Amino acid sequence: MKAVLQRASSASVTVEGETVGRIGAGLVVLLGVERGDGPGDLDWMARKVAELRMFTDDEGKMNLSVEDIKGEVLVVSQFTLCADCRKGRRPGFGNACEPDRAEKMYEDFVDRLRRRGLTVATGTFAAMMDVELVNNGPVTFILESPETN
Repeated sequence: MKAVLQRASSASVTVEGETVGRIGAGLVVLLGVERGDGPGDLDWMARKVAELRMFTDDEGKMNLSVEDIKGEVLVVSQFTLCADCRKGRRPGFGNACEPDRAEKMYEDFVDRLRRRGLTVATGTFAAMMDVELVNNGPVTFILESPETN
C-alpha cells in the first residue's frame, strides 16, 4: 500500500463539476492499493497517517499529528501510485490491486481513520476527479506499508 500525504490548509475534490469532498486544515491522502495488500497494511497505514508528526507546534517543530491538531483528512483513491515506471515510457499497472478489492480496501482505510475520531472526506472511487489543495509548507511525505499481511 502506498500513500502520498500532503499537509493542507484546505482541499477539495470535484467529480463532474460537483464537489464531493472538502476539508479545512489537515491532510490530503492519495492512496494506492497494491496486489497482496491486506488488513495488516490497512492497520499500519491508518495508524501512520493518523499519528505521523507533520504539523508544527508552538516552537515551529513538526511535533503534532493530524489527530493532535484535530485536523481533517481528505482521502482520494490513486491507483497510479502503484505504477511501475522503470521500463519503457508507458507506466505498467500490474502491481495495482483489482478494482473491486481495491475499493473495499479504500473504504476500510477510510473507516479506520473515522474510528480514530478523525473527520474524513473522500473522493469517488475510480472516478475522474479534480483535486484542489493549498499545500501548507509545502509538506509532502510518501509512505509505503511494510509487508505486514
